Amino acid sequence: MTGEPIGTAKRRRARWPWVLLIVVVLLAALVVVAEAVARTVVPSTVRSLVISELELPADQQLDVEARGILLPQLIGGSLDELRLSSDAVTIGGITGAADVTATGVPLRGGELGSATGTVAIGQGQFARLLENSQLPGAELTLDEPNVTLQGSVPLFARDIPFGFTFTPGADGGDLLIMPVSVTLGGSEIELSRLATLLGEAGKRLAEPQRVCIADRLPAGITLTGLRIEGTRAVADISADGRIAVDPALLDPGTC
Repeated sequence: MTGEPIGTAKRRRARWPWVLLIVVVLLAALVVVAEAVARTVVPSTVRSLVISELELPADQQLDVEARGILLPQLIGGSLDELRLSSDAVTIGGITGAADVTATGVPLRGGELGSATGTVAIGQGQFARLLENSQLPGAELTLDEPNVTLQGSVPLFARDIPFGFTFTPGADGGDLLIMPVSVTLGGSEIELSRLATLLGEAGKRLAEPQRVCIADRLPAGITLTGLRIEGTRAVADISADGRIAVDPALLDPGTC
């Protein structure tokens, strides 16, 4: 009778589960290392591309976070969700804190699935957005949920202290100015009387105004909402998915 001793065969069978376990552990370690490398490389690459495409300073502070397990996404050629945030980024001459989330981000070229986010700006930056409005020049204050302008207007051959409070909003990409109240000489005036007191200027103040700000944004980005939170204005924005493949959508829009 030939063959290996029974004891030898038993020892080999006993070692086999341990060999399999070691292989599984090594493969798991490789996956962990590869995932760690991906989490380092992907944010850095995305950051460089965004800074280049938007012509931002090379030292621009921009945090990039890819959500989910990356290896399957890299193999599939698309990132499920990508978040970009910055405490201070300047686009179109307006500086604010931006937080944007994109989904369905193609790695080999193509349109984005979606991209939405917010940009928070202070009083001075918000005042710049009103430059195309027909509001009188005045000191601006943000006080949730409204905006107040304080200045003076000529009336009866005198400069009379003037206050105008409105609630901002957005519609069709435009900034909306919705009047709340007006004061003249410290006394509140009914909006319906403004046309009588201030003529055409008063009539304009008493009615909602639309202010185009498309020229302050890339053509592929649209203002979808605007509100005052504390002493900051928070704008909701959305991006056309084609912005990833059409360079014209990165150019400033027009009013």
